[in-house]
Amino acid sequence: MFKILIVEDEEKIRVELQNLLNRYGYEALTLDDFHEVDQQILRIQPHLVLLDINLPEMDGYMICRSLRQQSSIPILMVTSRSSDLDELMSMSLGADDFITKPYNVQILLAHIQAVLKRAYPQDQGRLLEVNGVTLDLSKGCVLHENQSVELTKNEIRILWLLMRKQGTIVSRDEIMTDLWQSEEFVDDNTLTVNINRLRRKLESIGVSPDYLSTKRGLGYRI
Repeated sequence: MFKILIVEDEEKIRVELQNLLNRYGYEALTLDDFHEVDQQILRIQPHLVLLDINLPEMDGYMICRSLRQQSSIPILMVTSRSSDLDELMSMSLGADDFITKPYNVQILLAHIQAVLKRAYPQDQGRLLEVNGVTLDLSKGCVLHENQSVELTKNEIRILWLLMRKQGTIVSRDEIMTDLWQSEEFVDDNTLTVNINRLRRKLESIGVSPDYLSTKRGLGYRI
């Protein structure tokens, strides 16, 4: 799954963008501290940065220039100013693309997809493999030993979270919080139903029943 970092100082826009990108299958992260943004980005190492130009402390131009001196992380510049100079400045500093607010959501998603496709031509960010089990986000299915089964949106997010944290116990609260962030309604009973259904689907393609284990009172682990 592609990890996209949103660098936007307006909280309402930041939250809306995060929810949107999560719904479309990305892992959307945000910053709420705008001190040394360039160093924060380098520590997080996202697949793509959505970088607003108008920021406190360091503006987007300074951050873009600093990143390009240290990294090739793809950068999509975002601005509320519609002058050609902003676009020219952004591209000359090494940004990969540029979009002006207010933007059409589908156009923004198309820009993001285009930048990611250029930067990661093998689309490796859409596949996640752990111990012989592969989650294919582009097709919404899980594969094991030449067999596959389709998953629901909730099942995909649960399996993706557990696979990313392989070897670590993930609490029920953490899983439910992740599902809430994607605007999926889930309560304790719903989560149990989803976990049990996911287990049955994994077993239907030959995955060991022990692959997704329950740690009573703690959570789940792969």
